[in-house]
Amino acid sequence: MAETRKPNVLFIIADDLNTSLSGFGHPECKTPELDRLADRGMRFENMHCQYPVCGASRASLMAGLYPYSTRTMGNGGTLRGSLPEVVTLSQVFRQNGYRVGRVSKIYHMGIPGEIIAGTAERDDPLSWDEFVNIQAAEDNVPGVKTNWSPQNNTSQTFMGVEATGGDLEHADGMAASHAIAFMERNRDQPFFLACGFVRPHVPLVAPQPYFDLYDRSTLTIPSVPEDDLSDVPEIIRGYKNNETTYGVTAETHQGLLQAYYASVSYMDAQVGRLLDALEELGIKENTLVVFTSDHGYLLGEHHKYQKQHLFEEATRVPFIVSVPWLKDQHGQATQQITELVDFYPSVTELAGLPAPAELQGESLVPLLNDPNSATWQKDLAFTISRNGGESIRTDDWRFTQWGFGESGLELYDLQNDPDEFTNLAGNSNYAAQLQKLQKRLETKREEAGYTDWKQRPKRRSK
Repeated sequence: MAETRKPNVLFIIADDLNTSLSGFGHPECKTPELDRLADRGMRFENMHCQYPVCGASRASLMAGLYPYSTRTMGNGGTLRGSLPEVVTLSQVFRQNGYRVGRVSKIYHMGIPGEIIAGTAERDDPLSWDEFVNIQAAEDNVPGVKTNWSPQNNTSQTFMGVEATGGDLEHADGMAASHAIAFMERNRDQPFFLACGFVRPHVPLVAPQPYFDLYDRSTLTIPSVPEDDLSDVPEIIRGYKNNETTYGVTAETHQGLLQAYYASVSYMDAQVGRLLDALEELGIKENTLVVFTSDHGYLLGEHHKYQKQHLFEEATRVPFIVSVPWLKDQHGQATQQITELVDFYPSVTELAGLPAPAELQGESLVPLLNDPNSATWQKDLAFTISRNGGESIRTDDWRFTQWGFGESGLELYDLQNDPDEFTNLAGNSNYAAQLQKLQKRLETKREEAGYTDWKQRPKRRSK
């Protein structure tokens, strides 16, 4: 009897994408292709990143380790520079006879700079057999350009570009074309392909038809109490605060949302091209597809924008897994708490490959077999950020501390305050709950490698 062929893996990751997907319940953003993927897979609706910034999150995901263990705590440096002996997820597939490729951004890249230059300066060459760096003009393309955050003059400004060119003239369209070419070349052998889309990372570039999907004047601005930041620790009150950094008004806010959603819909269309290619090449039934984002993103919630926050909008990410041979679970969703660090052991198990013993995540396979599995034991997600920020998210609570507990605390009752508007950390009625969660956080941080990270040798300045 012929040996059953190993399954292919198509891993797709978006950049700076929150859960603004129609399949995840968003009432305005249109993502029909990702909805199609979810219909033939499972949605993980309570998935959280380990560090809400690109470099640290991607290193954690590819290593299957928490950031304290990867020692990658931001966008600087590289995963292998911090952890030379790491065996990345894609390396396991290389070691087991797969053809492994990368298209565009998987490890950290500076966007738009490295797309304009066509480079990937913090990539990990040992992770791939072949790679393609995309070169595109980004916000230098012809089209209507509007800065929707006029107070912000950094590279992270909300520059919307209603581009005159078609899909294939911009970064994500190019990436999809290269990914399809890789699958065509390798259709007759098992492959692992990582395809990174850079939208909706700023600049918010998309062909004009994607902007036309949205009536700017009808888009809903997040409703936030005027004094929402009055009860958060001083150390993070002004960080990426609209008043001090962005200057978004009620009028420009709707333009910002239109540009963000247009970028999401453009990226979604490129996902659709990949799904179509799987069918056209006859490999759909033997290809495991995973879609996610590196972290969440604030769009005015809590009067803040973008990333490196520890509110729900920053830690929660979309996550879809399509396993063709698990047809009973297609179209299902799970609300169980999961983390991006769980991605690595899940994919290796589904492919029947051995994984390194030191992985810190849990395989999601029990949930793929049963979204309400009683064997799933994970009951908190652990996310860290700048300024010594550490947060745990349980079903009922979010507890966050800053400065490793010395610069302020936050406590939110998610059952009664799902938007995290009221910080209960200073309320004596919740002192016992706060103390319990703080102990749980301290236990989790040790499991995540905090002590080893804290005691690591300091690098000498050059």
